[in-house]
Amino acid sequence: MRSKLEISFISISFIFTSILFLIIGSLFVIPSFEGFVNAFFSDEIQFALRLTLSTSIIAAFGVMIVAIPTAYSLARYNFPFKSAVKSIIDLPMAFPEIVLGIAILMLFGNPLIGSILHSLGINIVFTTTGIIIAQFFVAFPYSVRILYSTFNYVNPRYEFVSRSLGYGELETLKNITLPLAKGGIFASSVVTIARCIGTFGAVLLVGGGTYLKTETLPIAIYYNLSLGSIDNAITAAIILVLISFIAIFVLEKYAYQNIEGAG
Repeated sequence: MRSKLEISFISISFIFTSILFLIIGSLFVIPSFEGFVNAFFSDEIQFALRLTLSTSIIAAFGVMIVAIPTAYSLARYNFPFKSAVKSIIDLPMAFPEIVLGIAILMLFGNPLIGSILHSLGINIVFTTTGIIIAQFFVAFPYSVRILYSTFNYVNPRYEFVSRSLGYGELETLKNITLPLAKGGIFASSVVTIARCIGTFGAVLLVGGGTYLKTETLPIAIYYNLSLGSIDNAITAAIILVLISFIAIFVLEKYAYQNIEGAG
């Protein structure tokens, strides 16, 4: 027989889960089917979808290349200012995304740095490159946090045994640590690309959010709501919800199973 506390807690879980379900589900009942189809195949939404996916994939790939060695260093090595490095990496998760966007804009919009980059043929502010950089720095802390926990979860004894058998540090990392951490790496990849896709404030400030140039799906929602184009705004929101659902489904089905299997 369930206790009163158990019944109370389960009831609270069901009530607020139901409310959240109704909130998310309301998106799917507002637009008509014809309005959704017309909005989905419009030039604006198709452009925003392609731009969002392409920039997010590139940014997520860059994040993973940097996040894996960063997280491994934090999990395995002791070095000066390690605590400061961890705090700085985690810092963007603690303040609004738009603050990070302003900081990136101030750095790359600085006349000195901007002129140096321009002389090298690199334009960042109000360009697609700016979108990728904004997505990168928004998603990077989340990826490092997941990977840091993953590498801490991998027992270092396996690495010690590998090293005692004559394998080098890089060989041990490639053949022992990374395979054992594959579930966490996969989970981090999914979360990273989902975070890149959903980035709004930083992308708007750094990329500029120019119509049919640097307009991602979150920015399309903002613009169309401002202009009263409800069908376009809701359609962009539904696409983001579906992408998020797919990401969560993949995490539940594959990543967590791999983590449990490694444990």
